[in-house]
Amino acid sequence: MGITKTEIFTPEQNRLATLLKALAHPARIAILQHIIRQEACICNDLVEELGLAQATISQHLKELKAIGIIKGTLDGTSICYCVNSLVWNNIRKELAGFFIEWSGTEQCC
Repeated sequence: MGITKTEIFTPEQNRLATLLKALAHPARIAILQHIIRQEACICNDLVEELGLAQATISQHLKELKAIGIIKGTLDGTSICYCVNSLVWNNIRKELAGFFIEWSGTEQCC
């Protein structure tokens, strides 16, 4: 597979692609769903909850944190994660704007 020529796409297209790529793993979706269900910061129970290795969970958390959808705070020797509501709402608006572009007409194919 070749190198993606990101410069030929708009900043909005690149941003949306980066966002969707970061969300495009079932473990990351599961992590977000778990954090949302807990309605609190999550520290150490992700390994037990998801059944994945700590290193794997850490990598997925790193990807989610890179797009800003979660944030972490130090709690002693561990980091507690929660949803970043500002970023979450911005992502929601961006995805809604993307999906609303199609009018729903069935005039082709």
